[in-house]
Amino acid sequence: GDDDYGNHDLGLRPAAQRVKYIVIHDTEGRWDGVMNLIQDPTYVSWNYTIRSTDGLIAQHVKAKDVAWHAGNWDVNARSVGIEHEGFLTDPDAWYTEAMYRSSARLVKYLSRAYGVPLDRQHILGHENVPGPTTSTIPGMHTDPGPYWDWRHYFQLLGRPFERTGTSRSGLVTILPDYSANQPVYTGCTTQGEPCPAHGSGEVRLYSDHDANAPLIKDIGLGTEPTDGVNDLSSRVSTGQQYVVADRWGDWTAIWYLGQKAWFRNPHREPTAVPASGFTITPKAGLASVPVYGRAYPEKEAYPAGVPAQSVVPLPYTIPAGQKYVVGDRTPGEYYYSVTFTEDSHRVITGKDQYYEIQYGHRVGFVRAADVDLAAAHR
Repeated sequence: GDDDYGNHDLGLRPAAQRVKYIVIHDTEGRWDGVMNLIQDPTYVSWNYTIRSTDGLIAQHVKAKDVAWHAGNWDVNARSVGIEHEGFLTDPDAWYTEAMYRSSARLVKYLSRAYGVPLDRQHILGHENVPGPTTSTIPGMHTDPGPYWDWRHYFQLLGRPFERTGTSRSGLVTILPDYSANQPVYTGCTTQGEPCPAHGSGEVRLYSDHDANAPLIKDIGLGTEPTDGVNDLSSRVSTGQQYVVADRWGDWTAIWYLGQKAWFRNPHREPTAVPASGFTITPKAGLASVPVYGRAYPEKEAYPAGVPAQSVVPLPYTIPAGQKYVVGDRTPGEYYYSVTFTEDSHRVITGKDQYYEIQYGHRVGFVRAADVDLAAAHR
């Protein structure tokens, strides 16, 4: 809802609507300031904050209620948001072992309580949440950033990333060695200036098998790609899965944002491992299919008195012949909420089905009717 009546919604999850995602944020602020903000009913909200020094967990919004944290109403309605005290450009000062361990304990608990799978299409960084509409894409967030250690985090979750396929399966899980993998980022302290050398869970993408080739461009951002620490246009992150499009020597290409994107993946120091899973590709005869930033129901699903939400594609497409990894299948859903109390709240569920896919750095949704599903064999 857009009416200014507070900063979260009372929900009845999971009875009324399934919790499908857990979103990992960092606060870009210090604990005391953050605790003041969360008291402000005109500010955004989230469910939990974890303190850097000791991993203390503060709960602000019950997990069954809907907090406004991800900049995408559809994802908010289906997710729990966890903030981590700190700044993404200064990981050593803020991303402590106490915080990682405390966060992983909380996520394991939420995963069990709500049946949220422990993988990178359900445990999302804020940076992986898609803009719901075209105009929102440039303003979407970039936390917890390239220095968040997803590999370590998933080890703490008891679900370490590992090889699950053979080279024939044609899928990869991004899995660089965090400490040895040190891409150059700029802008941590001064625009254009290199950040201090540091381990990273991210791998950079180029338009050709050459580190001097142009970076992959994100048409949704409308800007030329850079190596800025907050520029997500041409980066893949540990645990994310993609379909192999090509190989060349020490380089692997994947389908990403509708393009063939190359990254260094040397045999001796691999940055990705073979995976297995499900993929989608446009139905035969379609030149391309649209990608959506939210999975809303078809118009016919809305009852009288609930305004139908338009199903608008993002500027992205999947051209014929390209394949993307599927994380989930879900019916179109819309959580209607115009008053704080629950009497107006409705969860509208459509007949239209969607697949959540790993599209670029962020996830996206495609209509099941537009695509064919296939299993990638081991």
